[in-house]
Amino acid sequence: MRIALIVPGGVDRSGEYRVVPVLLTLIGRLSLHNEVHVIALRQETEPGEWELAGARIHNIGSRHMRLRALTLLRSLHRQKPFDVVQAIWSGTCGLVAVTAGKLLGIPSLVHVAGGELVALHEIGYGGRLTWRGRLREALLLRGASAITAASAPLVESLSELGFVAQRLPLGVDLETWPPRDPVRREAGRTARLIHVASLNRVKDQPTLLRALAALDKSGTAFELDIAGEDVLHGEIQALAGRLGLSNRIRFRGFLTQRQLRPVVEAADLMIVSSCHEAGPLAILEAAVAGVPTVGTAVGHIAEWAPYAALAVPVGDSVGLAGAIGQVLNNEDLRLRLAQEALNRATSEDAGYTARRFVELYESLT
Repeated sequence: MRIALIVPGGVDRSGEYRVVPVLLTLIGRLSLHNEVHVIALRQETEPGEWELAGARIHNIGSRHMRLRALTLLRSLHRQKPFDVVQAIWSGTCGLVAVTAGKLLGIPSLVHVAGGELVALHEIGYGGRLTWRGRLREALLLRGASAITAASAPLVESLSELGFVAQRLPLGVDLETWPPRDPVRREAGRTARLIHVASLNRVKDQPTLLRALAALDKSGTAFELDIAGEDVLHGEIQALAGRLGLSNRIRFRGFLTQRQLRPVVEAADLMIVSSCHEAGPLAILEAAVAGVPTVGTAVGHIAEWAPYAALAVPVGDSVGLAGAIGQVLNNEDLRLRLAQEALNRATSEDAGYTARRFVELYESLT
């Protein structure tokens, strides 16, 4: 099968930096038995091509992006026809995929994996913030041959908008991120928490820090590792200082997958404070490493609670502090959550994801 995969980026030449690990895994799995061409809309500012994860990467560049992407797809299709065109993320990627599908007469698929369906005006985030964005999403989703989404909450959101979608999580590569059974925490040891996310408005680290400040006042001993790129220019670090948490938190910045794994394994609990998530992959990776999650009711956390994760309302720092304390003070509960999370994450791993996509392609062709 010949597959055109449309992505915004996440496929850097290095294969390690400026990448989306779950995307590279999907590309690699699809490339094992198929010919995959990845159209990266804005990985680099200038056009270029390279090989990665068994696929040919075609970087479009920043100028006339949509038109050039469609022109390239038509040229590649003339050389050898594509069977399907797949967008990972909706928005511009979805628009290019659906338009190409119509022009080339092949099925087009859109995988909703981000904030395409939300409008968070208070932080200026979401694909439905403007009437243009709402119109674009409506047109491209109506034009898609099939729609998939990473988690049940996104499938429900699509249903409310009048679209039928299949739940298809982007799973963890168990070959590079192997399963590990939950480990009982030593009695009396300081709790180790981890938060894996870029420092940005959507991840809502202020709610996280306010929850930790309340936890600190309750007398709970903990330390937190935060792994992720800082796009807020020190704002979260400054807030941590004002809340008296500087000696509790290590800001590690961006970590590669190899650097991240031992940090996750050392943790007792993953914390998520996001306003919105399609997944996120971080809780799946934590689950595979034997670490459960407490977080806001978004994405996989919402669909896993209360058996494989604990969830609280978005923005509820008091509730988040209480849920963290509840798990840290009940080791049997922590281990039950961790085991069920491990079972779910490993049953829907990267191999499962790739098989589901291929089955869907075959049903459409």
